[in-house]
Amino acid sequence: MPFLPALRLCDNQFNNQKLSMRHASPPPAQLIGSVVAVFDFDGTLTRRDSLLPFLHWAVGRFRFWWGILVLSPMLLRYALRLIPNWRAKEAMLSYFFANWSEERLDKVGQRFAVQVLPQLLRPEALQRVRWHQEQQHHLVILSASLEAYLRPLGESMGFDHVISTRLEVQWGIVSGRILGKNCYGQEKVERLKAYLGDLSEYCLYAYGDSLGDRELLNAANYPYYRTFDHVSPF
Repeated sequence: MPFLPALRLCDNQFNNQKLSMRHASPPPAQLIGSVVAVFDFDGTLTRRDSLLPFLHWAVGRFRFWWGILVLSPMLLRYALRLIPNWRAKEAMLSYFFANWSEERLDKVGQRFAVQVLPQLLRPEALQRVRWHQEQQHHLVILSASLEAYLRPLGESMGFDHVISTRLEVQWGIVSGRILGKNCYGQEKVERLKAYLGDLSEYCLYAYGDSLGDRELLNAANYPYYRTFDHVSPF
C-alpha cells in the first residue's frame, strides 16, 4: 500500500532520535510509540459538515429554520467575508444553546453521535483509521466541531484523544460562547502542541480537507489533503 514506505521512514527517523528524546518533555501517558495520526472531522472523516445537522437534530425543524431566518443577516455578512467564521459560529451557537444545561447538551450530543454521525462517515476514512489502529498509532481527532458530539463519537471509534471546540459553561449552564478560540487554522496546531508538546518529537500524519487545516498539514511529516492514498501537501 502507498503509505507503508512513509511508515518505514518514520521508524528510521525515530530510531535516530531515541537519545535526544529521552531528555524531552514526556508525551501523554497513554501515547503508544512515536507515530501520531491526526484527523480533521468535517469533510475528512465525514462526507459533509456536521454542525448544521446537529443544530437541526438538537432543536427540531421549526426552531432550526426559524433561527436560520433570524440569523440570516449575520450569515450573509459571513458569506460576504465581512465577519470571521468564529463570530458567525458563536452567534449561531449562542442563539440555539444559550441557557441550556450542560447535562442536556451532553445528552443530545451523545444521542447524535450514536444515531446520526455514523451515517455521515466516509468508508475510506474508516479504513484509514483502522489501518492506523492496527499499527498501534496514537489517533487524535482535531476539529472545530463541537465536543458535545465529537468526544462520544471519538471514544466509540477508538480514538485516543479528541480536541475540538467547547462551549463556555457557568454553574452548569451553557452560555453559547466559544470557550477560548475556535479550533481552526493555527489554533489547531496550538491545541495539538498543548496536548503533545514539541511536535518534532513525533512522526505526524495529518488528514484535512480545507483552508482551516492548512497549518496542521504544514506541521505534519506526512500531510494528506483530500486523500488517504498518498502524501498530498496543502
